[in-house]
Amino acid sequence: MRPTLISLTLGSCAAALVAACTPEEMPAASDGRALFMENCAVCHGVDAKGDGPMARAMAKAPPDLTLLSVRNGGTFPSVKVLSTIDGYTKTTLSGPDMPEFGALLEGDLVPLDTGDGVLTPTPRKLVALLEYIESVQATR
Repeated sequence: MRPTLISLTLGSCAAALVAACTPEEMPAASDGRALFMENCAVCHGVDAKGDGPMARAMAKAPPDLTLLSVRNGGTFPSVKVLSTIDGYTKTTLSGPDMPEFGALLEGDLVPLDTGDGVLTPTPRKLVALLEYIESVQATR
């Protein structure tokens, strides 16, 4: 192999390693808004207050998602929200439970700290939705 080709090959490998080590940009609330409108607004409403078009047909209205922090002593309950969205936590609602959103669990993963100091690989779409819901929290 010629020295120039070796240098180019090593340079390309080094660049690929550096790119692989660069942390991916975390999703923002704005990334999750479209997911919310597509998957959640029909029940929770466009303002996340539990007044979507399907809410009237449900035996128990969906919760007002803007009050999650208020109901949790001023702290956003990230783990509970993630578990509810991904279906890990089942509710005891009469009638159909909140649907599981398997498509939100597909795709690339990003590191998420849910408050325990441990970065857990979490689906990007799920984190984006979490960020959006956290961004609409009311304060008292």
